[in-house]
This record gives sequence, structure tokens and C-alpha cells, in this order.
Amino acid sequence: MDRTAILRLLHSSQAQSSSHVKRRIIRFEQRSDYRRFLQEWSELREPLAEEQAPRHLPLIEAFSLPIPDEQLKTRSRDGILIEDDPLLRVHAATVKQTAREKGIPWGVNEIKAPQAWGMTTGYRVRIGVIDTGVDFSHPDLKHSLARGINLLNPAALPHDDNGHGTHIAGTIAAANQLRGMIGVAPRSIVYPVKAFDHNGSAFVSDIILGIEWCVRNRMNIINMSFGMKTRSKSLLQAVTNAYNAGVIVVASSGNDGKRKSVDYPAKYPQTISVGATNRLRRIAPFSNRGIYIDIYAPGDKIMSSWLRGKYHEMSGTSMATSHVSGAIALLLAHQPGLSPSEIKAILKRSMLPLRGTKAPRLTGELDVMRMLASADR
Repeated sequence: MDRTAILRLLHSSQAQSSSHVKRRIIRFEQRSDYRRFLQEWSELREPLAEEQAPRHLPLIEAFSLPIPDEQLKTRSRDGILIEDDPLLRVHAATVKQTAREKGIPWGVNEIKAPQAWGMTTGYRVRIGVIDTGVDFSHPDLKHSLARGINLLNPAALPHDDNGHGTHIAGTIAAANQLRGMIGVAPRSIVYPVKAFDHNGSAFVSDIILGIEWCVRNRMNIINMSFGMKTRSKSLLQAVTNAYNAGVIVVASSGNDGKRKSVDYPAKYPQTISVGATNRLRRIAPFSNRGIYIDIYAPGDKIMSSWLRGKYHEMSGTSMATSHVSGAIALLLAHQPGLSPSEIKAILKRSMLPLRGTKAPRLTGELDVMRMLASADR
């Protein structure tokens, strides 16, 4: 790839007059081309507006930048791999404000987490929650949070302006049993990674930056309560790199009620993909299901923390995923050093069969006590 091609790509991000300019991710067939692009970008004299500037994605040696459609035809000749940088959304179906409900939410009880707290509380297990941020002032979370990162505004704390991330954090690690609620792993540490805006939307490149932050800062678990319908090679590469670094990636399957399909990144085999159940221990009607689901967990009418110290009830595979992330934190505190593949195997051999004649036989619902017993064998 010659210098002219690199400069053409860099300057194409300024061609905003074209109606066919979209943010896209570029990767390189040759590592030398990646290094050359990185050098040219660092030497660029003209500063670009933030929405036009390339985003560097070191974890996968790539960049995200606005590229006009007419640039796409040059990719094979120049040794460039280009794909769209689409938007993803968080996986929550309904939201309802609830009265202050003290103690242990039904989902935390359902998976038998309280019975395990005599053995493990998830002490100091690090969980990166890539989401909308978190309410740092919530009384149930103040002992459970680290600083994290705000990818949308790196100078600011990852404050939640949506509510979804605060809800996820509460199910994982809330620790205020006497006056508020308690989560699955009350002594684990949530590192909020704000990649999603107030609408609950994020670009794939934001997610990749979040995964990179989690790998670099030695998270044990990454919670991904979001998804999209289209496959992204760049996102797969980022998830694979995290998996190879020993990070457990837990992802929600989606809320379309599909019987044979799940959203990405849950569909990637390097993740633990999660479907949702209800109080009857049946698959929730909104949950995707089928062979791509690794495990189910409570996700229907889940009460958890919300903005301004409040509580909301939400339904979605997002909520199920946070139960599984918390359970894995309990497991890792009990048996440190387990690999992602070992943890998936433990979960799959210890789950409880689901109720219902149409329930899939090869998967089941999370059961923390069975999980810990299986790991000890």
C-alpha cells in the first residue's frame, strides 16, 4: 500500500459533502501498512473535527473513519479491508419504575446466589461493564464501583445518562442489603465502561475500544448486554483477542423472540451467550433461543438500581446477562485462574433443566450452587 493510498483514505474523512459517507472500519492485510497509516495519521498537519477524525483501534490494529462509497472499490488493490462501523443497541425490552424493594431481588434468589455467599462473594473480581455508564451516587453501588472509563468523553467520569448500565451494575454487584438491594456478587468490583450514549446506542468501534480498555486493565469478566443483527469481523477479532487474553466475555442473545438465531456478539463462540427466563423457570417470550444459547438466567421483570438513587424494573436478555456475569465472579473468587473455555464448560454441565415441554434439552438455567459443586469436582 503506497503513501498516496494512505493519504487518500485520511483525507476522505474530510469529504463530508458526499451524501454517501459512512463511518467504516479499515484493517490492513499487511502489518507494515497499518504502521505506515498510523505514522501518517500522527503527522497529519490539519486537525480534523472529532466526528471526522480517525479512531485508532489498537487491539485489532485498525481505524474507524468516515469513508465515501467511492473509496470502497480500491480496497482489494490497496490491501485494505473495509467494513461498516454500525450502531448497536442495549438489550432491554421494558422499563417500569418500582417502589423501593429491599433485600434480595427474585432473580438473585432464583439462581441460588445467597446460598453461596458463605463460600464466595466475588471478592475483588474485576468486571468491565460496557454500557451506558453508572450512577456513582447510588447508595447501593458506592462500595462496588471503580472509576472505569468514559469513551465518549474521556475527561469525564462514566456517568450514566440512560439508566441501563446502572441497572446492570446493580444486579451484578449491589451491596446494600440492610437499606437497599444486593446483587449476585456483592464484593466484586464493577468498572463502568461508557460506550453507549443516552439513547443506548454505540458504534462497533466504541465497543472495540471498550474491549481493549478491559483487556489492558486486566478485567476478569466483560459484560456485554447489547447486540446487533449483522456480523462484524472487526468485533469478532476484538472478542477473540479478549478471549485469548483470558477474559470471560458474557453477551446477551437479543429480545426478538427468535427460535434459531441470536444477535452478535453473543453468536460468536468465544462468548458465553445468555437467554432470559421468567419466574416460572420458562424461557421468557421475548428472549432469543436455540442452539447458540449457552445458558439461561432470570431476565423478566428484574428490579435493580436506577438513576438518582431509584429502582426500576426491566425485562430483557440484558438482565439475564448480568446475573451470569455475577455468578462467574462468584466462581472466579472461589477458584481463581479458570480459563474462559473452562468456565463455559462448568456452566453448561451444571445448569438446571428448564420447565416446559418445548424447552431445549441441551441447555438450561443458571444454578450457582450446582456451578460451584461442578467446579470443585
